[in-house]
Amino acid sequence: MVPAAAVEGLAAYRAVLRAARRTFSGDQLMLTESAVEIRRRFEDHRGLAPGSDDAARALSEAREAAHFITNMIVQAQRSPSGSFVVKPEKAHAGATLEIPSEEILSKLK
Repeated sequence: MVPAAAVEGLAAYRAVLRAARRTFSGDQLMLTESAVEIRRRFEDHRGLAPGSDDAARALSEAREAAHFITNMIVQAQRSPSGSFVVKPEKAHAGATLEIPSEEILSKLK
């Protein structure tokens, strides 16, 4: 029998992978890179004691990540004219799109 903590961890892992696959479908680079990053994050937490505060926090962060990827990220697609088109889905209803200003962009450099 598989311990409940392992089942919960696997469910969280699969939920984050599903969210990434759904969000980044059609973008092979993002699919590959996100899967690598998700795996790395879960491997980093492999040694946490089941039921510990750290394990609970890691599972909570994984659930939040799946929710964030699903509801807050929209993959833009290049149109034939060369511009980018964003097609939000039902999951994005009610979210706001913030277009960064030149000031914000300059702070990121």
